[in-house]
Amino acid sequence: MYFKRFYDTDLAQASYMLGCQKTGECLVIDPVRDIALYLNEAEAQKLRITHVTETHIHADYLSGSRELAHATGAALYLSDEGNIDWKYGFGGIKVYGGSTFMVGHLQIEVRHTPGHTPESISLLVTDTPRGDQPIMIFTGDFVFVGDIGRPDLLDEAAGGVDTRFEGARQMFASLKNQFLTLPDFVQVWPAHGSGSACGKALGAVPSTTVGYERALAWWAGYVQRGDEQGFTDELLGGQPDAPLYYGRMKTQNKAGPALLGEVPALHKLRPADVLARLQTGTRLIDTRVRGSITPPRRNTASTCPTATRWKPGPAGCWSRSATTC
Repeated sequence: MYFKRFYDTDLAQASYMLGCQKTGECLVIDPVRDIALYLNEAEAQKLRITHVTETHIHADYLSGSRELAHATGAALYLSDEGNIDWKYGFGGIKVYGGSTFMVGHLQIEVRHTPGHTPESISLLVTDTPRGDQPIMIFTGDFVFVGDIGRPDLLDEAAGGVDTRFEGARQMFASLKNQFLTLPDFVQVWPAHGSGSACGKALGAVPSTTVGYERALAWWAGYVQRGDEQGFTDELLGGQPDAPLYYGRMKTQNKAGPALLGEVPALHKLRPADVLARLQTGTRLIDTRVRGSITPPRRNTASTCPTATRWKPGPAGCWSRSATTC
């Protein structure tokens, strides 16, 4: 079995590639928009991306699932659980709690684990050549290291009204009936780490186990005692504000991000081309790391055959325009 975790530190977001080296097939879980990461890795490992899936309709980034399936011809598996308001609006193989599919000799079992969102699923993996016991579960935004997914995002970012209480109730049931029923040795690989706004106390280590969370997670005692009200109060209290863009991302991911296809290579521009465009109103964005250059003194700098004027802008930014000497 081949396994690789891809981690975007800016989003604190993890995606995964899982492959059967015997058959050359692989699955990508929760891919980001830049699908080159997965295409390059599959080529390097001599694998074919034959399956793509995601654990839920994401709010914090634009999903690459549709794009990756389109580019590779892979089967796209999407949850059809949840209510009518949160169904995927584009094509794919619909899966439900209890659905299974094979990636080579790897068995993938879908578990419906609502709470963070109504359609959320987790993916339980069994390496069948080794035995019939599951080895790992990909939990998306259901269970994190030391925390669980917040159930209030539909209220905070998607126009919901008091959906957080139903989400908390569903989360309690999912933990009790889907997560804590697994063997302690099952590895847990979540979609986010420390710094994500999809929870309030996510751990920084990349993975955990069912047994470790059962023993030490803040929520475990509430679930094991059957204290749903105490669980709900603790879960909903102190959640961070949801970023404003979450609502837009969730809507786009539900409908299906536009397919980009082949992205053309960037063409190199000569200095004269840049100056001509600037003089007709084109904006030049300097993407160099802040602090790597120092704006010139007295807000002006001259180079021949052009002069560049620097003007202090908001939040310590600088803007510039160019004119011919």
